[in-house]
Amino acid sequence: MCQFHQVAIVTRYITRTPKLEAGIELKILTYNLTHSTRSEFAEQLNAWHNRWKKFLNEKSFSEENRKWFYTHKRLRSAYRSLKTNMKYLFAYLEYPDLGIPNTTNSLEGKFSRLKTKIRIHSGLKEWRKRKIIDEILSK
Repeated sequence: MCQFHQVAIVTRYITRTPKLEAGIELKILTYNLTHSTRSEFAEQLNAWHNRWKKFLNEKSFSEENRKWFYTHKRLRSAYRSLKTNMKYLFAYLEYPDLGIPNTTNSLEGKFSRLKTKIRIHSGLKEWRKRKIIDEILSK
């Protein structure tokens, strides 16, 4: 999991300008992801969760559906995403000899150029496009 995309996922859940104090703290914590080690980030995330656990577990009742639901569902989802992807976010630090970047920006740039070349030749049959892709990737 690319750290950049993890930050984007959390931002989608809590927005760029969260209103709740818990959301503001999670945003700051998430933006520090790229400057942290796995242990530092895990410790900070657990501390955040312990501080806001009661708040995150608040439930509301819908008169319309006659059901209970978590009041802060999007904030819970942002936390869960960070917690679930924790094991993948720092893979680049575990294998320094492989030279793995912490984001996939360079890879996306290569795919962008590849897509542009394929788009230029839009009339090609699929097997011929695959042949072009194989040729470009083998270089």
